[in-house]
Amino acid sequence: MPDIAILWKPIVEILILWFAIYHLMLFFEGSRAVLVLRGIIILLISFLLFQRLGFEILNWLMTKLLGISVIAVLIIFHPEIRQGLARLGQRHLFVSALREEQIDYILNQVAKAVEYLSRNKVGALIAIENNDSLSAYIESGVVVDAKVSSELIQTIFTPNSLLHDGALIIQQGRIVAAGCIFPLSDKQELSRIFGTRHRAALGLSEETDSLIIVVSEERQDISLIYKGKLLKDLSKEDLVFKSKELLSVKGAKHA
Repeated sequence: MPDIAILWKPIVEILILWFAIYHLMLFFEGSRAVLVLRGIIILLISFLLFQRLGFEILNWLMTKLLGISVIAVLIIFHPEIRQGLARLGQRHLFVSALREEQIDYILNQVAKAVEYLSRNKVGALIAIENNDSLSAYIESGVVVDAKVSSELIQTIFTPNSLLHDGALIIQQGRIVAAGCIFPLSDKQELSRIFGTRHRAALGLSEETDSLIIVVSEERQDISLIYKGKLLKDLSKEDLVFKSKELLSVKGAKHA
């Protein structure tokens, strides 16, 4: 009996460590902090190895280095940690899957609307919820709760309307709110040709995995923003194809 206990305890510990490290990597996914995290994991493995082999000087040195590293990460990567905690708090426990034909319908309606808005020099900001919940941002706008349609999207972004300057949110296959406010990105490298809508889209993409579509009224172009990456000058077909690809990658689509 003692032999069995000796055998299963290390296995359970390894599984727990693997689970913790895996979710920690997901926590910092898409940020520069993930590179430092990998370095800390290497230091931790080295520390355990030196401790096991009885290298006292190296063990002492690694103990001090690990302590300093943890403090340095908390200070230097405070923004990334904050964004990671925001994503963790917004993540759905249960994701209600949409069928492929529903996703096709939604994306085609959105693409049709933004193509019309772009052609008529009307700006727009649309966020499609993926795995991370947008409920906190829905509360900042006006509840709509309607079926997704090109005509409704065009109407919401009609110039001089009360909801024109805010963002529209699509959640679980429906337009749930409009006139919503998103956090602005503080990225200094963003070109000055991009205005408040693009900064708001980037800000939301830094905190969630949603797909954000921006129509520029000045340049009449359509952009897709996902996890801090901006794809600009998209055609209607490119927008549908790329959006469906990103939704599929994140598991929002199931057969």
